[in-house]
Amino acid sequence: MAEAKRLTTIEQWEEALRGSAERPLLLFKHSTQCPISAGAHEELHHYMADADAQPVDFAIVHVIEERPVSNAIAETLGVQHKSPQAILVRDGQPLWDESHWRITYSFLSDKFGGPETAGEASRT
Repeated sequence: MAEAKRLTTIEQWEEALRGSAERPLLLFKHSTQCPISAGAHEELHHYMADADAQPVDFAIVHVIEERPVSNAIAETLGVQHKSPQAILVRDGQPLWDESHWRITYSFLSDKFGGPETAGEASRT
């Protein structure tokens, strides 16, 4: 099972951003008070649990608890804030972002391949 690193400081965000030069980063912005975000969070975790090897790193930001980090992400990437929101970052640049009900197991499988084809993700 893949693990998502929780980003709680701007320094952790900057480190994750630098790391996207080596390996793409799927960043999930999560509102702990929103039922839509809870559903997307569950979908992400189901996807991560089914995949043995992923060609991306996963990170999560709780947007209410870590508002400065969430704001820094939006500003650095130039991606308007939404939550829930999934953003794929490679080489410090956003490749795509999606939000709300579109963040599903099926969507992630389409973008990154199913658990058996996870190696396709870095080509998305």
